[in-house]
Amino acid sequence: MPIYEFYCPQNHKIYQFLARSLADRDRVPRCPDNPSFTLEKRVSRFAVIGRAKEESDNDPLAGIDDARLEGLMSEMEGEMGKIDNDNPDPRQLGHFMRKLTDVMGDKTPLELREVVKRLEAGEDPENLESEFGALEEGAEGGDPIFGQVRKIIHAARPPERDPRLYELRDWLA
Repeated sequence: MPIYEFYCPQNHKIYQFLARSLADRDRVPRCPDNPSFTLEKRVSRFAVIGRAKEESDNDPLAGIDDARLEGLMSEMEGEMGKIDNDNPDPRQLGHFMRKLTDVMGDKTPLELREVVKRLEAGEDPENLESEFGALEEGAEGGDPIFGQVRKIIHAARPPERDPRLYELRDWLA
């Protein structure tokens, strides 16, 4: 009987569910803390997802050849592995994000450059998230690149783990 892990981005928490049947392996349960929250199945700590072949004007990585992009993603995965999940060092996050902004070059928003500089100086990522949170994609004057970086900063803090084991069938809609 497998145990599946699901992550809730709304409350930054990981839950474990016991599946007594493989028939439910592709179903997503409700969040035990708030059924209106959406859970995501956890596969691995870091995943590289291929980008679509279609490029848009908003794509900060447009124009970078696939081999170079693949090398960058591999290098970034290595950098993420060096970050202490229990006590992330802002300087490590800044170093990680510096590599990304260097590749983006002049497409890097000024606000993002400021965040990277302040992380490299050791400033608390949560303070930066509060200060620059309004710049995320979807907000007025928001930036899709900054929204992605905000997600990286948020993901650097380890999620809370719910110690309970839930019966998957009890939490299916």
